[in-house]
Amino acid sequence: MPIPDYQTLMLPVLRIAADGQEHRFRDVVEALAGEYKLTDNERATRLPSGTAPLFDNRVGWARTYLKQAGVVESKRRGFFSITDRGRDLLAQNPSRIDNGTLDRYPEFAAFRQRKVTDTSATANGTQLANSTIVGEATPEESFAQAYERLRANLEAELLSQVRSCTPSFFERLVIDLLVAMGYGGSRADAGQVLGRSGDGGIDGTIKEDKLGLDVIYVQAKKWDGTVGRPEIQKFAGALQGQRAHKGVFITTATFSREAREYAGLISTRVILVDGTQLVKLMTDHNVGVSPLTSFEIKKIDSDYFEGEAL
Repeated sequence: MPIPDYQTLMLPVLRIAADGQEHRFRDVVEALAGEYKLTDNERATRLPSGTAPLFDNRVGWARTYLKQAGVVESKRRGFFSITDRGRDLLAQNPSRIDNGTLDRYPEFAAFRQRKVTDTSATANGTQLANSTIVGEATPEESFAQAYERLRANLEAELLSQVRSCTPSFFERLVIDLLVAMGYGGSRADAGQVLGRSGDGGIDGTIKEDKLGLDVIYVQAKKWDGTVGRPEIQKFAGALQGQRAHKGVFITTATFSREAREYAGLISTRVILVDGTQLVKLMTDHNVGVSPLTSFEIKKIDSDYFEGEAL
């Protein structure tokens, strides 16, 4: 069974509160997890951002939307109870409660309209409307999904750009990325050792840290298609010839299954970075890309309101 969306959870949350008692949010989460027979893996599933458990987040938003509609209320932190309006709603014996159901209440309709107005945004000339209000994703999920779509488009465009650059530019790009990731000491230090003519399958070396306590051997290949096992064997052999323990093979291409299996079997530590991973790292470390805008997601500081009614 898939993890229920937040709208599906609205009716079960309200039914738990139907006894008129205050209910602790954490207890409600556990009760609903048992009701839906969620597995440990499902309970461990997190939001795309990784910031919170997915199911807990959806229960939280179900409670929030019910509260905005005035069918539940919170008189102290972490607890909620049903209101007269909520009892009247349950008395109608609804088969489901969702955003459309709650639209009958002016407070909720105003809340929805406010969210649509406040959260619509324009990025790269494209209007990104808040799909939370009309869909089944929570605000965090919708935000993360929009971000992932933008990032996927960026990475695809970036990989195409990298594949069209010259081999010498690609070598400089690799230097910039490794330095941005904390390797090589300074840009000048890295440039002195990487990008020189290859020696037995090795393009150069770079410091593992700023002090140069260890060295990583690098192969940077601007290729199309697939890098097979023979190329990785050649690189591993060159590492052994240098009595090296660590190496990284960076390419704009992909690696075959045999190449990855071989890299995982040998004693020498060889990291394979294909084109897809390369542009992800470039995006993470702002190499070849620049920030356009940023959003900071905030939540209520419960400690600030400790002792006060919510």
